[in-house]
Amino acid sequence: MLIYNVTSQISWEIQEAWLEWMKITHIPEVIGSGCFTHHRLVRVLEIDETEGPTYAVQYFTETLALYHRYREENGAKLRNDAIKTWGGAFISYHSLMEVVH
Repeated sequence: MLIYNVTSQISWEIQEAWLEWMKITHIPEVIGSGCFTHHRLVRVLEIDETEGPTYAVQYFTETLALYHRYREENGAKLRNDAIKTWGGAFISYHSLMEVVH
């Protein structure tokens, strides 16, 4: 099992609207790609929140091929949608992790 993790620091001004957009629009679009089985949205604690809170969304996928398919077919469009919607009011970074049993 692989986890595609997207961590974002959000400005305080857009926090509530951003969370609603994530839950109603963005996360369903990512899951709707068919590349991920489920997700988890979490708030990162014990960090400096001067500029705003930090959230992470973890998308779970069965194979590296599905992750690559998402990145190639959907990733750029959905990232661009987020930039169009929120401009510079957030910063995100992405990582791929493997579940170790």
